[in-house]
This record gives sequence, structure tokens and C-alpha cells, in this order.
Amino acid sequence: MKCIYLLFLTLFFVPLHAQQVVVISGICKDASNGETLLGANVELVSTIYGTTSNDYGFYSLSIPAQDSGTIRCSYLGYDAQEYRLPLMANQKLQIRLNPGSSSLQEVVVTANSNQERMLSTKMSVERITVQQAKLIPALFGEVDIIKTIQLKPGINSGTEGSSGLFVRGGNLDQNLIILDEAVVYNANHLFGFFSTFNADAIKDVQVFKGGFPAEYGGRLSSVIDVQLKDGNNQKFAGSGGLGLIASRLTLEGPIQKDKSSFIISGRRTYVDLFTRAINKSNKDNPESTPIPNYNFYDLNAKLNFQLGEKDRLFFSGYLGQDVFKFEDNAFDFDFNWGNTTATARWNHIFSNKLFSNTTATFSDYQYTIANRVTGFSFKLDSKIRDYRLKTDFDYALNPKHSLNMGLEMTYHEFTVGRIKAGTDNGDISFSAGQLLDGIEYAAYVADEWTATEKLKISTGLRLSAFSNEGQFYARPEPRIAARYLLDERWSLKASYAKMNQYIHLVSNSGISLPTDIWYPSTKNVKPESSDQFALGVNYLLGKGFLLNHEVYYKHYSNLIDFVDHAQLFANDDLEQEFSFGKGYAYGTEFSIEKNEGKLTGWIGYTLAWVKRGEFSFMDGRYFSPRYDRRHNLTVVAMYQWNKRISTSATFIFGNGDKGWLPAGRFAFQDVPGGQFQPVVPVYGDRNTFQMPDYHRLDLGIVIKFFPKWGESDLTISVYNAYSRRNAFFIYLAPEYASGNENPVLEVPERIAAKQVTLFPILPSLTYNFKF
Repeated sequence: MKCIYLLFLTLFFVPLHAQQVVVISGICKDASNGETLLGANVELVSTIYGTTSNDYGFYSLSIPAQDSGTIRCSYLGYDAQEYRLPLMANQKLQIRLNPGSSSLQEVVVTANSNQERMLSTKMSVERITVQQAKLIPALFGEVDIIKTIQLKPGINSGTEGSSGLFVRGGNLDQNLIILDEAVVYNANHLFGFFSTFNADAIKDVQVFKGGFPAEYGGRLSSVIDVQLKDGNNQKFAGSGGLGLIASRLTLEGPIQKDKSSFIISGRRTYVDLFTRAINKSNKDNPESTPIPNYNFYDLNAKLNFQLGEKDRLFFSGYLGQDVFKFEDNAFDFDFNWGNTTATARWNHIFSNKLFSNTTATFSDYQYTIANRVTGFSFKLDSKIRDYRLKTDFDYALNPKHSLNMGLEMTYHEFTVGRIKAGTDNGDISFSAGQLLDGIEYAAYVADEWTATEKLKISTGLRLSAFSNEGQFYARPEPRIAARYLLDERWSLKASYAKMNQYIHLVSNSGISLPTDIWYPSTKNVKPESSDQFALGVNYLLGKGFLLNHEVYYKHYSNLIDFVDHAQLFANDDLEQEFSFGKGYAYGTEFSIEKNEGKLTGWIGYTLAWVKRGEFSFMDGRYFSPRYDRRHNLTVVAMYQWNKRISTSATFIFGNGDKGWLPAGRFAFQDVPGGQFQPVVPVYGDRNTFQMPDYHRLDLGIVIKFFPKWGESDLTISVYNAYSRRNAFFIYLAPEYASGNENPVLEVPERIAAKQVTLFPILPSLTYNFKF
């Protein structure tokens, strides 16, 4: 570890030599709607000097002074633009790119070209586009960004249909998910079968599996950075869709052309409309059982204002809620959960080298379970609420060095498993739970250093801290990544990242149910930490093909798990149920991608191992967590037949999840010769059972129409095309011998494992439109 810190300090504080330079700066935008372009490549042609636009479209390119040169801007899916300029003085160059003239260019896998990915120091990064997600077959026809992410190497899903993410051996709570810089704590609808993100409102999604930039922190395994569209500042426009279980509508347009715009996007299921009608019609039938009412909705909105050449304001928000309700005579059950976020941002350009972004965010996640039976009521709720303030700076120091730095502070409020129960007359009353808080701090600085034409190094240092009830933690988090070009086709990459996590997820289920409790670091609950090393190679095959191969190793400290027979709820001291240990994960990821031509897509394969141990249970022995999958294979193919018709297919194979089933059972009699009581399970070591392998084929076809008022398409998809019976969960049930002559002493003949399957073959139809 000392060697890592020494290497980091040597590279980070390398002398910065001054030289005579000029700076070309400006904003990269889509000419058709005014949306800023994130990660657009800006370069001085035929030189090593280049840069990319930041998350707000701003770029600053420092180059040696010269008589003239050609500045080129490119962004996959758009026509490249070149500008011949005199380069003896600083200049502002506002770049507007037109969407590609060929409709085939809509079908993209990443926002940057393969060449740019090869040149970048970033590794373990995936960039997802909405155009891509809309072509991939989806469950019930609902386009889902998170499920598209699951198709990438190194990212495992949860159980069948789940939107849970397990990244390189990490748990669900070790993913930092941010929407316009506000944290989203549970990004799931419908008990995890859909994500909270409406694809029509999304502009860009970046997924970091490792090599984390210094600006990100607070989680151990991944960062999912989702950015909403700014809104069309050129003309009023809309889009939407009608599906089997939900419909959506997005409206956007200018408030003042070229100066300000808005976007509002909503989505809602309507399954509850049918169930209510059925329940109403069966109301007078005493033999009928009511059907639970369920619905979810989400709403995105954003405003942005161009105050001048140097200032821009953004206001955005998200509201999403799931509502589950069941009523049957005296029994009344309610289960609700949801997220609320709000973001206010101010962009300011201090000079052609210095850009700043100041952000204030609010995040709120809460769930409530309420149950009422005649004369008795029960209510359990939990929530986490954040108030966050941060400021970031981008500084183009000189042609070889580009600096990023920032500060942030987050105030957390926790309601930990608060329970209230009692009778209506007050004879019995019970309550438990905890109210906690904490403050999280961070400061970072990073340098992107072009050492030579072949070698580029990114170094960063993040200092994080957390305070809670008199306890204070402070941890350094060094980051380093390097890229070396062997030639025009080959590049080698390496990275190291130290991460700390100060808040922890307590969940009573292995699937993505929303019964989640977030708990802060305290005197007894120390921050979790991880060290991740990665090595990679990129090979540019030509004709749109890119081969990528990475190996990684990750070590965990202070992991949190539960002791056996833990009591999660109705507990005023949850820490007594915790056990602390260590873990490690390692593996290799391989992918080959094609993002040009009629046929696009990728093949990804992951070979991985995950272990946890040194806890107080199992005598400290290491064991596999549920999501320890050895092999994972995904094949994604999209073919554009013509401007009207495109087809797609995805195939997924993975080893079954691990499970913790009883190692045996025993039965007992209350008195000699009496009735045997139900058998009682006896559990042994954790997760020694493996579920059956998982595999599935999905098919889709998109048929486009071009009416006078805009565009529309009919999307037909088939989920689980060959109706594979994949396991949702396994349970054990006793089987009794037939013809037992002594039913009083009935004893199970054997215990059989039985499988529950959710989805057979599921066709779906969705109509989408845009005007």
C-alpha cells in the first residue's frame, strides 16, 4: 500500500512546465435541438492535442501557438465538423453538430467513437444511449436503461426480471446511482422488475465499474451517472408510447428560443384500473377473492436558462411512487415506497480555461408497510433523506495538463425501521426504531497528464470524511489510471482506486424488494472500504469493431452482514445484529463490440469469483455470497434492414445464484405417541446450494412510420422466446408416503426442492411516437 501512495504522489505532483499556448474553448451542442453534447471529441488535427467536452458540453483545448490549424469535433451519430483557424490568440468556438445524415448512425453502443475510447485513460466504463436501449427487447415492452446495463460484462442482474445490479462482486448498496447529481437510493419499480428511469427523458448514462474518477465517492463497486435532457430550445416537441402495462408522455420546448427551455416527462401503469374494475364487479360474490391493486408512476421535469455567455441555470426534479394495496373485509394491507429528488445547478465560465459547476440537491427515499386487522394495526416505515451541496472546477492548465477539483458536503437523516403497533382501544401499544443523522464531507483534485504521444496518465486524490454523534472518520482515496499506445490499433490500460462507504444498506431480502433500511457509520460500525486494481487491453479491429479485455482484483474491508437469527425490525439497537468481515473478488471480462454499419451489438463474457469471510458466524470461514456467478455470457445483435425496419436479439447465459437452504430437518412429538409437529429446518454453512443455470433468448422488431406530424414506430418484442423455466426462487417442501397406515405418526418420506418460475414466453406490443 505504501508503494501505491508513493507512486501516486510522484505522478500527481509532477512539475508543470509553462509554455506559450493558445486556448480554444466553447460549448458543443446538437444543432437540431440545442442539447449539449457530453464527451464530444475536440482535437487539433494531426497532433496529440485533444480534449472532450464535460458533462455540460464545455470544452477547453490548450495547444501550442502556431500560425493556423484545423480544429475537428466529432461525436458518434453526428456529422463531424472541421474549422480552419489562426492559432496565435485565444478564441471562443461554439460548436454545433448536425445529427448524422444516415439513419444507421442512430444505432450506437457508446457516445464516443472506438478510437476515442482507445485513446482515453478511462477504463471499466460503459456508456449507454437511449437509442440503443429502445432497440433491445424488453420485459412487457418497457424500455429500461438499467436492464441494458445488465447486458454489459462484469454486471450481474439479480433474480429473474430484477433490475438489481451486482458489479464486480459488489452488493446492491455499493452502487452509487445519481440522477442529475441527486442520489437515487432505490432505482426500482414493481418490486424490482423495472427501473425508475423513463428513457424518454434521459440524455446520457455512464457506468463506472472501476478506475473511478476522483469526483465520485461514497460507494465501493460502481457509479451510474444518469443525466436528463435539457429540453429542446429550438421548437416544441413531444414523444411517448402506449404499452401493455404502462404509458408515457414527454413534452419539451423553448421558453425563449436559444435562451431557455423546459422538459416534462411522465409515466404510469394502469394495471390497477383493471383490477379495481374486476374487484367491483365481484363485490357481491362471497366466494371471490379480491385482487391486489398495484400501480407505479414517475415524473421528471427540468428547466434551464442561458443567462449570458458565461452563466447557465438548471432546475430539475424527479418524483416516483409505487402503491400496493389489498383489502378484504376486515383485512387492510398497504405497501408504498418511492423516491423524490430535486437539483439546482449553476454553470459559470470564469475564463477560457476555468469552468465551474455548483450544485444543490435533495434526495428522499422512504417506504411504509401498514396492516390493519379488526381491532389491531401495524405500521413499519424507514427512510433516508439527503441535503447535498457541491462545487466542481475544470481547469485546462496547459496542453499537457487538465485539472479537476471540487468540494462537497451531504447531511443525512435516517429513520431506521420505525415500527408502531397496537390495538384500537389502546390496551396494547408498542413502538421501536431509531432516528439517526450524519454528515459526509469530501474534497478532491485530479490531473489528466499527457506525458508523451503514447503515454497518458490520470491521477487523483479524494479526501472523504464522516461525522456521527461525536464519531469522526477521515480517509484518503488515491486514484490513478494510465493508458499506453502500442500503435494505432493497440492500447494498454491500468488503474487503481481506493473507495470508502459511510452508509450501509440493511435488507431483509436478497431480491430487490424495497424493504430497505439505510444505516450510518458509527463508533461500532466502521466505514466499508475497497481497493480495486485493473489491467486492460483494447484492440481496434477496424470497420467499427473494438475488442476489450480486462482483469481485476478487488479487496473489501469492514463488510457488514447479519448474525444468525438476526432481528431486523422492532429493534432499538440494530448494531447488535451486525457482524463484520472481509472479502475479495477477482475476474476477467471480455467483449467485442461493433458500432458501425447495419449490424451492431456486442458479445460480452465474464469469469468471476466472489468470497466473504472472517465474520463471527461460520467460525470465520469464507463463503460465496448469493450473487457469486462463475460464468456470465451476453450476446446482443441489432440489424437495420432499411430506414423502416430493424430487428434485434439478446441471449443471456449465467450460472445460477447461490442459495442458503436447510442442511436437514427434524420433527418432534409433544408427548410420546402423540402427533408429530411440523418438521423444523436446520441450517448449515451459508450459500452452499446453487440454483439451476439461467439462460434466455429475447427477440424484437421495430417498424418505423413517418407521418406528416413526425415519427412513430411499432415495437414488437418476445421475452424468453423459447419459454425457458428459469428459477425465481427455490423452496423445500416435505413429501409424504402414500397409503400411510398410521397417519397419526405421519413423517415425511423425503424433503424435495421445488422451483418457482415467474415468466414463460411473453410477447408484448408498444406503440411509440414523436412529433
